[in-house]
Amino acid sequence: MGLIDGLTRQLRSVIEWQDTDPDQLFYKWSDNGDEIKNASQLIIGPGQGCIFVYEGVPKAMIVKSGIINLETDNVPFWTTIKKVMNFFESEHKVGIYYFKTTRVLDQKWGTNAVVKYEDPKYHFPVGLRAFGNYSFRIRKPGHFFINFVGSNSEFTVSQFREVMNARMVQPLTDHLAQAQFTYVDIDANRDALADSLLEKLKPSFTKLGFMLTDLRIEGTNFDEETMDRINRIANITAEQHAAAAAGMDYASLQKLEAMREAARNEGGGAGVGMGIGAGMGFGQMMANEMGDSLVPKQNGAAEPVSSEDPVAKLSQLKQMLDADLITQDDYDQKKNEIMSRF
Repeated sequence: MGLIDGLTRQLRSVIEWQDTDPDQLFYKWSDNGDEIKNASQLIIGPGQGCIFVYEGVPKAMIVKSGIINLETDNVPFWTTIKKVMNFFESEHKVGIYYFKTTRVLDQKWGTNAVVKYEDPKYHFPVGLRAFGNYSFRIRKPGHFFINFVGSNSEFTVSQFREVMNARMVQPLTDHLAQAQFTYVDIDANRDALADSLLEKLKPSFTKLGFMLTDLRIEGTNFDEETMDRINRIANITAEQHAAAAAGMDYASLQKLEAMREAARNEGGGAGVGMGIGAGMGFGQMMANEMGDSLVPKQNGAAEPVSSEDPVAKLSQLKQMLDADLITQDDYDQKKNEIMSRF
């Protein structure tokens, strides 16, 4: 081997993607045409693929990892590329791009605005937000290269996520609105909802040359107006349960609550307008109705001594009935006495 041949071989390049940035999907190996032309080996690491591009069009692709000896191995496309470069003397007509073949995980998505629909059970407007993550892999690298990478020296996961999230939000929003889960069922059905969203979004990824392999809904939340409505319903439901525990219907409970609220606001002198005549205060009315809960003061004004809560009294009666301490007739009689006082 002559000195010149030996030096030439020492200077020949090895085509390799060594320092892979986790954010990179595509990476252009070199802008130096001589390095490509004089390369002696092509190394494709695990999780990598390689595209040979001429005039902006992918001409050959390798997706299997390994080492190719470009001088001795039978690589037809390499011979063609060397001939092209030697003839045109142009470093810009041929490019070698590496790309990831592994799955890209944990890409975040979320609705930009609330998804509005009518709750199918309670029939009030709902404003829903959802967020989660998805995973994908490159399925047709040549297709994606032509449509997005082009002459760029690299294309990142972050850039792809921007492209896809912009395309995902609208169909995702439409699907959430069409699914119309009631607010009490949305979290229990997140997996089923995610599966249906996955199938709905797959075509958008396929058109770009990618495969959507996984999609998850990590959480949902509602806007302030929806939460106000939910809290009101929760309060009413709790009161209905309390009424049932006391053996009352909800309307009767509401009347007792109104009496209790009036008692809290009673100043002792003004009438409350509950059909008992002007000038009679709530305290005096309760003295007439409850008998032993109020006693008169020396000056004739009523002074509370032991105000028994009607709701609590009914609840105690119900507990005594459940414990067989009183009969059903006793319970009904006492309940009617308490209820008749308002």
